[in-house]
Amino acid sequence: MNYLSPHNSENNEKGHKVQFSAETSSTDSEKNNQETLGVRKVKVISQQYGTVGRGFVYFSTFLVAYAYGLDSTLRYIFQATATNSYAQHSLLSTINVIRSIIAVAAQPTIARLSDVFGRVELFVASILFYTVGTIIESQAYDVQRFAGGAILYQVGFTGCILLLEVLIADLSFLNWRLFCSFVPALPFIINTWVGANVSAAIGDRWSWGIGMWAIIFPVACLPLIFCLVHMAWRAKKNGDMDQFKHERSDYQRLGLKGLLIDLFWKLDVIGVILLVAFLACFLTPFTLAGGVSANWKKANILAPLIIGFLCLPAFVYWESKAKFPVTPIHLLKDRGVWAALCIGCFINFVWYMQGDFMYTVLIVAVNESVTSATRIVSLYSFVSVITGTLLGIVVVYVRRLKGFIVFGAVIWLVSMGMLVHFRGGTSSHEGIIGSLCLMGFGAGFFTYSTQASIQSCVTHAHMAVITSIYLASYNVGSALGGTISGAIWTQVLPNQIAKHLSPELTALAYGSPFTFIIDYPWGTVEREGVVIAYRYVQKLLCIVGVTLCMPLIGFTLLLRDKKLGSVQSIEDLNPSDEARPKFN
Repeated sequence: MNYLSPHNSENNEKGHKVQFSAETSSTDSEKNNQETLGVRKVKVISQQYGTVGRGFVYFSTFLVAYAYGLDSTLRYIFQATATNSYAQHSLLSTINVIRSIIAVAAQPTIARLSDVFGRVELFVASILFYTVGTIIESQAYDVQRFAGGAILYQVGFTGCILLLEVLIADLSFLNWRLFCSFVPALPFIINTWVGANVSAAIGDRWSWGIGMWAIIFPVACLPLIFCLVHMAWRAKKNGDMDQFKHERSDYQRLGLKGLLIDLFWKLDVIGVILLVAFLACFLTPFTLAGGVSANWKKANILAPLIIGFLCLPAFVYWESKAKFPVTPIHLLKDRGVWAALCIGCFINFVWYMQGDFMYTVLIVAVNESVTSATRIVSLYSFVSVITGTLLGIVVVYVRRLKGFIVFGAVIWLVSMGMLVHFRGGTSSHEGIIGSLCLMGFGAGFFTYSTQASIQSCVTHAHMAVITSIYLASYNVGSALGGTISGAIWTQVLPNQIAKHLSPELTALAYGSPFTFIIDYPWGTVEREGVVIAYRYVQKLLCIVGVTLCMPLIGFTLLLRDKKLGSVQSIEDLNPSDEARPKFN
């Protein structure tokens, strides 16, 4: 497809509509045929606000992000407290793996539905899932019900994050994309400090700490919903939607039954089911088989592993034949796309090695208070957001990303190496803080930058789908990271604790560590034995993280280094800027 060339790039930078020559009319028609009615309506609606209006949209986005950001900071803490109250703290990794798997399935599904039905409709649906899941989690009296609520919450949480990122992509130019992408992340600068005070004030009342967000979050979303509805109303009032007057929606063309059948194939329901079955059946057992007594020989562990192993070739075969695969094959042929997806996967894969049980390690093995531990685990996000936001301003003028991405990945290798050394005991306090700050500094250079990089490789018609797939790759990494960290934790920690404690105390220290440390404070022989065990396990986790940083760096070197223009997506670029051979 030929790239479209705007007559006046200066007007583009000021936010004016792009004008194209008559020579491109055939290309425009061809492009429209590739775009759904929903995507074309979104492009018209996104042009309704000028600078002031878009500023209010970004502020409304900030409010939504502040709510779910503070919630996620607190829920990370209260999830550990909840599993401790059930005397099943080791299942923390299992819940995280399940949430990640659900997010993998939800990302592309929500993206495609938003292209069909609209951003507002899917945003409201996501809020509903978020709220219902939160209520169930807060009222759960066992780990099974807690996990059920976590699944519904994750669908809503995933949808909100995805739709905010897609909305930002709809409203921003490529060279501003990185800076604008950090708008939903800015609340972490505040939440790092506020979250610690809130968690300390709530204490062990984790049910209220989670449940209050069923009220707060929907209220925080109201300004953004108003903006989106108002933009659609203005587009209709101004007559910009008249061009779609004679086009029928999918429901009008196909009817209810036909629409459901069409969505069944377009959403690749069978492919999604096979993918979820593979990830759930193959990964989850690794977090369940360990413990005080190993369960590898039991049927409830072996059967899911076998089923999951069989689902993988079935998924690959189905995707090769599917008309609308979960991951569009033609996009994956681009090195700039598949390298970015691999980076997205390894980002969370590496992070979970040190982060899955970091809060527990800080409380039990470093003798931090709840307030201090909450702030320390949030320092990564705090530093990464500040670094990334400043980098976003630099990229507006530099217009290149690859060098920054490679640098950030190398910094991660250094920070993970530091965490191998600083892993427990009061002497590790400053070292852990420094390591997490350095890791956040590196993350600011390449996490969101990679997202902007992959978006620069696709047209606007594929923007929502490719963004969803990239975010899904994050969750694949989360699932892998949670699986490996959970397997190491459950397989190694009980035996290490048993070297220092009696069987009864081993079960208590392993299953309810926060209860154990109340009875055995810092300085007791029993507590020292647990600290030694934690130091050993955390060392193993961080060594795995260091190893995983090597392929991460390798994939950053394979990215394309496209010049980011003052346009929304690549179809608007001047051919002289980006008409380069495919292999460059």
